[in-house]
Amino acid sequence: MTSEELRKNVEKALDEIRPFLESDGGNISLVSIEDDKRVKVQLEGACVGCSVNQMTLKSGVEMTIKKYAPQIEEVLNIA
Repeated sequence: MTSEELRKNVEKALDEIRPFLESDGGNISLVSIEDDKRVKVQLEGACVGCSVNQMTLKSGVEMTIKKYAPQIEEVLNIA
């Protein structure tokens, strides 16, 4: 998989997650993909101060990204 294909797959994963975040007044955006295995995202809106955002990130976001891009090892939220 090329870096471009990887980026498209990660964006597809975020598109799948986005409606759930938007329903709570939040959003998520892709910041970068490093070494084709580490994804950095930024939670936005209501998700920024949400106490469950780390759990959301690890369970929902990371799991969905890995479904589309299995080589991803880690998903990090940057503030």
